[in-house]
Parts: sequence; structure tokens; C-alpha cells
Amino acid sequence: MYINGTASISPQPTFEKKKFPENVVEYSTNRLQCMEPDYEKFLSPTELRRMSRVLKLGWSAARSCLQDASVNTPDAIVTGTGRGCYQETEKFLFSMYDNNEMLLSPSPFIQSSHGSIAAQIAMMTDCRNYNMTYAHRGFSFESALIDAMMLLEEGTFRSVLTGGVDEIGANQFSTFERIGHWKKPDTKNLKLLEYDSKGTIAGEGSTFFLLQDHPDPNTYARIKAVHVFSNLSGNLNVENEIKNFVERQNIKMSDIDLVLFGLNGDNRFDPVYYHFMASIFKSNRHAWYKHLCGEYHTSTAFALWLAAIILKKQSVPSVLKLDDSAIDKAKHILIYNHNRNVNHSLILVTSV
Repeated sequence: MYINGTASISPQPTFEKKKFPENVVEYSTNRLQCMEPDYEKFLSPTELRRMSRVLKLGWSAARSCLQDASVNTPDAIVTGTGRGCYQETEKFLFSMYDNNEMLLSPSPFIQSSHGSIAAQIAMMTDCRNYNMTYAHRGFSFESALIDAMMLLEEGTFRSVLTGGVDEIGANQFSTFERIGHWKKPDTKNLKLLEYDSKGTIAGEGSTFFLLQDHPDPNTYARIKAVHVFSNLSGNLNVENEIKNFVERQNIKMSDIDLVLFGLNGDNRFDPVYYHFMASIFKSNRHAWYKHLCGEYHTSTAFALWLAAIILKKQSVPSVLKLDDSAIDKAKHILIYNHNRNVNHSLILVTSV
């Protein structure tokens, strides 16, 4: 399937120009938040007042993606989100407690479900067809991609709007901070791999793709295959899973021009990536991305956005590179990510 439109709202200035930012933003914090667009371009004053932040993030990225593809209404909508509308759930529960379960505002309840993002997009685009949301933790976005691929392969629909959306609220952040998920507050994101300590930096993002069964003049890249697996003991089993995946795509390991790793600076789990860099991927060029967007369940959507931009522009930004090797022409990019060495995912993206 082909990426014929895309948009990404992230902690970097990725939204307006639809290209990799010329000036990457460096943060000194363990919590990266999105650089939010001017919502007045996408929403009326009434909608602005009533919609939650995550719905605004989701709709703005989705609308911009559709505009990029010159499509008004997609045939289907499939989203992935690890935490969903977490802050709206909090508002509703706190309101129940504070008001003794009386005189409750219905808006936080209506907007609290994981499917609220896709539902809002469907209403705004008048899409009355297939609408699905996946909340599979580290597999959330990948599950959405697999579903979109099956819909297109079946020929049921010709365009599927697919995205990954997650936000990081204050209470959610502090909860995971207490159990050791994050680094110290003054962590510099661009030097994330230099900290030999546990934990990473929290992130968030809203990234969408208009996927179609045919290329067009605006096509960014082709998603050739997606694969997920979990709970494999030992690096050897994971290594065999990766090798088998690549072989099934009728290419060799040496054909992969760039491997985009989900390194996040956590010294408990990054050694998995380093092991494969020195073994099955030792002849490939290496890059990473979570220093730009932070760690969140659907961060692979941001990685796919980067891969699509790289393949279309045929240029790898230096801030992504883990080595100094030059890439003359990129044809195959493999995204490899794992969530705490439990949920592993592979996305193979190729040029058109």
C-alpha cells in the first residue's frame, strides 16, 4: 500500500512544512510535548471550546493529511492509541468524586473512550464506513497498519486514513515517574544516549497517513510489510524472527539501506538494539528517532513519517544518524522498535 498523504504533530516543528525540520529543537526536560498548530485553521470557536486537547491533535493532523492527499472523505478510518483520551477519563472520574456522582458534565464522558478520536474524525469528514481503533499498548499503531493493509488488499476500500495518537498528561506522567520510567528532569533530548541510566523521556504525537492501493504523483513511499511479535526469550529468537521476516519479503539483509531503531536511552532495554547493530545489522546503516519525539506507545507512527520523508527526499538528516556513513540512494528502510523488550515490531518501507 502507498502513502499518498501524511501529516505529523510532534515536539518538533514537523507540521507546517510537511518535511523534516531545518532546525531541530533541543529540550532539557524528561517530558516532550507537541508543538501544537493554530487550531483555528481547522476548528470553529464552538468546536475549539468543546473538544479536548487530544481530539484537537488528532483532527488537525488527520485533516492536514487529507489535504496533503487532496482527499475530502476517506473510505475508512483506522487509528491506534496506547492511552486514548486519558485526560478526559480523569476529568470525568474527578468530576464524579467532587460532585458526589451528581450534576456531571457529559462532555468528558463522551470524549473519554479510546475510539473518540476516530469517531470525531469520521463526523468531521462525513465518513460513514469502517471505523476502528486499536489500543494494543506498544502494538497499537502497528495493529492499525495491519488492519488498513488487509482492507486495501481485500479491495473493500481504496483509501484508508490511518494514524497513531497519544498524549502525555501531568497525572499520567507522574504515575510512571514514580515507578522509574523517566530520566531526571534536566535530561537533554539530543544527548539522550549519553546518559547511562535507567528510564527515558516521555513523549507524545499525532501522525496520520492516507493509504491507498495505488501510487500517485504525491506518493511518499510504499509500506511493504508489517510484523509484530512478543514475549520471545533471548536475542537469538528475536534475531531469527527478524531474519525470517526479511526473507519473506524476498530481499536480503544487505538490501536494507537504513535501519531506524527505537532506541530511547534506557540502559535496561537499549542493549537489545546494540546487540543487533553488531550482529545481523552490522553491514547496514543505523539511525534513531525517539530523541526527537520521546517515548510513547504509538511513536512508530512518527518513525514511519520520518521514513516516508527520507524516501521521498532521498536524504537522511544528520540528527538521525548513528554513524557517519553516507547514503547515496535509499530504497528500503526497516523500522525496528520494541516496548521494554516485550512487544517487538517491524515495518518495511520502500521507495516507489
